Amino acid sequence: MGRPPLNEKSNTKLTPVRLTEEMRAQIAALVGPNRMAEFIREAIEREIKRRSRQSKESE
Repeated sequence: MGRPPLNEKSNTKLTPVRLTEEMRAQIAALVGPNRMAEFIREAIEREIKRRSRQSKESE
């Protein structure tokens, strides 16, 4: 399920993000503590697509 894990050769950069304990607990309850980064990446991708569509619609 989901995407394969990222590896050292992928074009990524570590980006620390502060989350509340409550938010972390909610994410962990949904996907498990070891899938938090994947969940956050996917949420960001969806939001970028959503905002891009919104931007194009408002032109």
